[in-house]
Amino acid sequence: MTTYSISEMSSEFKITPRTLRFYEEKGLLTPSRQGRSRIYDASDRVRLELILRGKRLGFSLEESCDIIDMYDPTGNNLDQLEKVTATVRMKIIQLKQQQRDLKRMLRELKTWEDNYLKAIQGLTKVNSGEPAKHARVTP
Repeated sequence: MTTYSISEMSSEFKITPRTLRFYEEKGLLTPSRQGRSRIYDASDRVRLELILRGKRLGFSLEESCDIIDMYDPTGNNLDQLEKVTATVRMKIIQLKQQQRDLKRMLRELKTWEDNYLKAIQGLTKVNSGEPAKHARVTP
């Protein structure tokens, strides 16, 4: 049976040992012990990989763990697959809304930037001796 130390797991997944200990404290990983050393097995490695994948996809730890814990090596895992599908669909809806919100914010910021640049140009002309135009800028 292949095993991994905390430093091997940290290095492979580019996370800190503290992160591994955090996941252990939360009950997400259950390494065995040899004295004070943590010994991770293949199932810990797979769980960590799935947790980190879920994190990259925007899943909460709870969402990831609920899905991972549903896995049954003896079953067809239909419930797990349906749960993953529903969670992914919700993430897609959330991300599309965030995308719309970000586009709206970018348009608004661009408008304000343009207004401020016009105000700066107006003030620059005043300082260069041209007749003053009142630059009105409101946030």
